Amino acid sequence: MQRREFISKFFRRAGIGAGVVAAGTAGLVGYYQPRKELYEIDDNGSGEAQKPVSAKKVVVIGGGLAGISASIELARHGFVVTLVESSSSLGGKLTGWTLDALGEKFPVEHGFHGFFDQYYNLNEMFAFAGVSKDVFDASPGYPILFKNRPAEIYGQTPKYFPFNILSVVWQSRSLDLVSFLRDYQGLWPVIGMFRYRYGKTFQDYDSIDFMTYCQRGNILPAFIDTVLHPFAYSTMNRMEVLSSAEAIRYFHFYFMASPEGLSFRITNRDCMSALIDPLRRKLEELGVTIRSGRKALRLTIENERVTGVVLQSGGGSGQIYSGIAVSDVPSSGWAVLSSSEGVPVLVSKEGSGYSAFDARCTHMGCPVAPHPESGGFFCPCHAGKFDAAGNPVSGPPKAPLQKLSVTQKGEQLLLALPLRDSPVDDGDDFLECDYCIAASDVRGTRELVRLSGLNKPDFERQVSSLGEADPYAVYRLWLDRPLLTAAFPFYTVSGYTYTDSVSIYSAFQEPFISWGKKNQGAVIELHAYAIAPEDVRPEEEIKAAMQKELHHLFPETEGATILHELYMQQSNFTRWAPGDHAGRPSTETPLSNLFLAGDWIKVDAPVFLMEAAAFTGRMAANAIFIKEKVKPVPLPIVSMEGLFA
Repeated sequence: MQRREFISKFFRRAGIGAGVVAAGTAGLVGYYQPRKELYEIDDNGSGEAQKPVSAKKVVVIGGGLAGISASIELARHGFVVTLVESSSSLGGKLTGWTLDALGEKFPVEHGFHGFFDQYYNLNEMFAFAGVSKDVFDASPGYPILFKNRPAEIYGQTPKYFPFNILSVVWQSRSLDLVSFLRDYQGLWPVIGMFRYRYGKTFQDYDSIDFMTYCQRGNILPAFIDTVLHPFAYSTMNRMEVLSSAEAIRYFHFYFMASPEGLSFRITNRDCMSALIDPLRRKLEELGVTIRSGRKALRLTIENERVTGVVLQSGGGSGQIYSGIAVSDVPSSGWAVLSSSEGVPVLVSKEGSGYSAFDARCTHMGCPVAPHPESGGFFCPCHAGKFDAAGNPVSGPPKAPLQKLSVTQKGEQLLLALPLRDSPVDDGDDFLECDYCIAASDVRGTRELVRLSGLNKPDFERQVSSLGEADPYAVYRLWLDRPLLTAAFPFYTVSGYTYTDSVSIYSAFQEPFISWGKKNQGAVIELHAYAIAPEDVRPEEEIKAAMQKELHHLFPETEGATILHELYMQQSNFTRWAPGDHAGRPSTETPLSNLFLAGDWIKVDAPVFLMEAAAFTGRMAANAIFIKEKVKPVPLPIVSMEGLFA
């Protein structure tokens, strides 16, 4: 095929008219470019008021980015806001805690985070909270390490189409630009990703997984392995179980429609002190009441409206968990069981009776397990430890495990949070509200809706069908020697069973930089983004496998001694499986004053991950503003549709 014929066919298939093709590069640069836009808001003529006519109480459930985002906007516009967070600290997946190791105290968190320039709403929130620009450093590049081929190093990509996508190919050692363009049949699915249009994309592609999309389209295997596979895994979902429509939206947001290209920043100190602490101070300055370490148990409903939120206190609520069979409890030791309501519990025989705990860690609700070495309990998500009485002894948990009362009825055990003398105290356990925003993660929202008895079966079915992605692991190692061959602070990894990224904390974040220099060592963190069911193994086996993968990636680590380690395995990222989208709940609910926020809700805006959380938090606040005739907050986004849509 002649070059001119290929170019003409290329742009015709892409949906660009002959006039634009004739206009050449100038036309492309001038018109077909990613642009920053404002999300269109139907404000129903809400007017220009900055505050409601009378003070309105809002309870926001969930202290992650979505809940913080909603709370800030509501409070700065005159609403009386109470923010409820079950963990002792705000931040959600950006939260952190202190670890005692090697005679020092280190800040630790859920893992490495990159803050992309197109996180418009999140970055505006940081700026409003007074987050210093000095806590961010620009990433020097985007390197990808492969198991069986040379590394690919992607620098700053051009902001103009088609040079942005061609530059990715040009920078690649594995992808030959001429061959890439010659095999034009395999380019059409890639070009199709530039034709993102919310409704049509989800109608056409939400039913198939992204791997199938790539294979059906005959996309060059080298392009899949080099570009699509490693980037798609950053959704925390494997390509084989990731909706094609969600993957196309993901690439549209992060690359195809982003005026900023692949530009992102990293924090030079832990996210808790750099980002979450300033956000908390801003919330307090705005008058937000923060109830951290308090779990929202259920909503109270009257006349199709939420009237308040019941909090689970230290004294309990009388909630009964059923479905525990006597025969499931061993004669000695603790059993980790699940009630018929899906609540994990710890049960053991004690004399002629039984003893039980709610098995959800008081840090972030992850399931805990018996810890044979100490005789207590251990949370693998964040390395929290409890003694045999359920009291926290190390790690991030601050509150003890919830003790449950046990009553035997025949061959069944009824476990309950025992009632206190005054089960509801308006100043402590019950929060009255005019509006409520549920902004916790998938697991927390499912439980809140299930326990609230909303009598809205379609909505309850939508929420209960929400899922979590495969588990991910974070493995941080303190080594007795520096990592001299690492030229970058962060690497994406492809082709290994577990390791999907490597972060060299001693290269970019204090106090690890200072520790590494002082001790001639290195602090390295390995991430497994999504562990396939067939690869789920006991902790020690996964750690051993990840160590071998580290040695293969950086051979100089093979003789290093591990001075300290922290392993966390969690399952709390949103599942984006084929077919999920149609059943997702949206911001508004069947209850006129209950709204949802989080990266898991259905939204037509092209947002993802942290930006989706911040964006939907603002969306929920705007929904309340519209009802109260308050001017909504503008919501910046990347282009709503693809360049060729």
